[in-house]
Amino acid sequence: MIDGHAVLHRAYHALPPTLTNKRGEATNAVYGFSTMLLRVLSDLKPDFLAVAFDVPAPTFRQQAYTAYQGRRPEMESSLKDQVGLTHEMLSALQVPFFEVAGFEADDCIGTLAKQAVGNQENGGNRGNMGVEVFIVTGDRDMLQLVSDKVKVYVPVKGLSEAKTYDVQMVESEFGVTPSQWVDVKALKGDASDNYPGVSGIGPKTAGELIARFGSLEELYGRLGELGKSGKSGEMTAKKLASGAEAAGLGKKLAAIVTDVPIHLDLEAARVSRVDWQGGVRYMRESLGFKSIPERIEKSYISYSSNESNVSDISDESHKSDTGKKRTKDGPDEQMKLI
Repeated sequence: MIDGHAVLHRAYHALPPTLTNKRGEATNAVYGFSTMLLRVLSDLKPDFLAVAFDVPAPTFRQQAYTAYQGRRPEMESSLKDQVGLTHEMLSALQVPFFEVAGFEADDCIGTLAKQAVGNQENGGNRGNMGVEVFIVTGDRDMLQLVSDKVKVYVPVKGLSEAKTYDVQMVESEFGVTPSQWVDVKALKGDASDNYPGVSGIGPKTAGELIARFGSLEELYGRLGELGKSGKSGEMTAKKLASGAEAAGLGKKLAAIVTDVPIHLDLEAARVSRVDWQGGVRYMRESLGFKSIPERIEKSYISYSSNESNVSDISDESHKSDTGKKRTKDGPDEQMKLI
C-alpha cells in the first residue's frame, strides 16, 4: 500500500523542477512516484497493489483541534497539479487508489491494512483476507501499524534507498513497541502536525516513560508513584499533570483510525491485472516520459505472467538486498503480499 501524498512530496523535493511534459506542466513528482512504484515491485514482489491519498479538505482532526497542521505551508500549485496527474496515471494503469473526505491517507491505509491482514474479532467476514502488508511511506506515524503481518517501507536518501521497519526494528530504534508509538507522540507532540504534546517532555523522555509504564493511561494512573521516585520524577510528574489535556488530545490526533468507510477489493488490486500498456501510453503521451515506459516494456508482460525477470523493471542504482524474489514455499505458502 503506497502513501501517495507522502511519496509524491518526497519526490517533488528530491527531483529537479525542470522535468516537464509537452504542455509545460511539472512532472518531477509523478516521475519520482513512478520510479518508487517500480522500485516497490522489484524489491517486494507484491501480489496486490493499492494507493491512498489525502483529500484537500478538513479532516476530523481539524474538527477536534483547529490548529492541527496549521503551520504547514499550502501545497505548491505545481505539486497539487501532479496529484491529479498521478490519479490519471493510476487510472490508466488500473491500479486502485483511495481518498475519503474527512480522513487522511494514513487512515485509509490503516483501514485497508486491517482488512487485508484480518481481524480475529470479526468472525472471518470480509475483513479477513490473510495477506502480509507493506506500507510504502515517508511518514513515521505509520509505525504504529507495524505488526507481525504489517511492515513499513520507508524511502531514505531521497528515493535511492529504502528501509523496512518490522516490530523488532521499531523496538530497537525507538525503544518502544509499535502500539506504543501513539503514546510517545501524545507526550512529545508533533511540530509538523502542529500539536504541542506535554510541555517540557521531549522525545527521549517520552519514550522512556512509555517504555517504563507501558501506556499513556498507565502512566497517568501512576503519576503518584512517578512523583515519589526522586526529584527528577517529581518534576516530570508535575509536567505531566499540568499537560494531561494536551496528552489526551495528542493521542487522539496521532492515532490512525482503522474504520474508514472503504473496502479493499483484492481482485481489483492484483498486480497481474495492472494495465501496463494503458499506463505506458499515458506516460508517453501525457507525461512525456521515455525511460520509465521503456523499462516497463522490458518486463510488464512477463511480470503479469509471474516470470522471473521482474527485477529488470528497476534501475540498477535502485537494486538492494531486499530485492530478492520472494517464494511461497514452506509454511507461509498461503501468505500473499500487498
